[in-house]
Amino acid sequence: MPLDPRARQFLDSLAALGLPPLHEVSVAQARRQMDEASAGLGRPAPVAQVTDRDIEAIPNSIRLRIYQPEGQNLPVVIYYHGGGWVLGGLLTHDGYCRALAQAAQAVVISVDYHLAPEHPFPAAAEDAYAALRWAAEHCTSYGGHPGKLVVAGDSAGGNLAAVTPLMARDRNGPSLACQVLLYPITDCDLETPSYQEFATGYYLTRDSMRWFWDQYCPRAEDRTHPYLSPMRAESLAGLPPALVITAEFDPLRDEGEAYAERLREAGVETTLSRYDGVLHGFTRQFRLFPQAAKALEETARFLKQHCH
Repeated sequence: MPLDPRARQFLDSLAALGLPPLHEVSVAQARRQMDEASAGLGRPAPVAQVTDRDIEAIPNSIRLRIYQPEGQNLPVVIYYHGGGWVLGGLLTHDGYCRALAQAAQAVVISVDYHLAPEHPFPAAAEDAYAALRWAAEHCTSYGGHPGKLVVAGDSAGGNLAAVTPLMARDRNGPSLACQVLLYPITDCDLETPSYQEFATGYYLTRDSMRWFWDQYCPRAEDRTHPYLSPMRAESLAGLPPALVITAEFDPLRDEGEAYAERLREAGVETTLSRYDGVLHGFTRQFRLFPQAAKALEETARFLKQHCH
């Protein structure tokens, strides 16, 4: 399909701002750019109760934001935000987490994992796993059911949502009902056809992704570790059912779809949905892309199917 006219409008508006590429600014400037862009995503959906709390973890405590709809024994989604392991946080994904909690009638626990380059690999992955373990032990206090645990995330957060089930499998739990991977980073290979076709001019660039990798994992020899590149895992057997969502005009498209295929080959029940005409990051942009609402509806249906 051709690029959605709304996506072209978004790219043209972005170009008109004249912002320097992420890989050409400081980490602080890049974080500020994402924070400012996220502030314009629209009015967040109401949720019955929202609670911030810190949990103990090694070596640093982790901040969580818990979105709690009315009800008990609800599914529990541990959500990891995108931003290349370097950018983003509770505020940038507040709107999406609220919308997900409402659409899926689920407790959503947003994880403010430690960012690179201050905290390089495997810090984010270990934070992600620590948050999952905490949720398994404490979610009943927030209306959740420990037998209905889900991990989800977008982009770098999708990477964390992919590696956390591997960690849980390898470390004897907690058990997961399913996983939701929104245009996830699954491999350190930046030479796939989609990386080459959409290297520049489609919002997320290959140069920016190379910069993100350099921040999170400066040691190139570590990048093939399965807790960073889950595509490189020797086996994906025994993982929970997966929903993988990709965007047509996204450098990460091919690795997300290849990971879905590897999951299927390993016997994991897997649903792959490519959203045509849209760019990386579309799922948070409800005001701009009707595809964002459709992806949210698909995610909510998937959660209800696997958390009954």
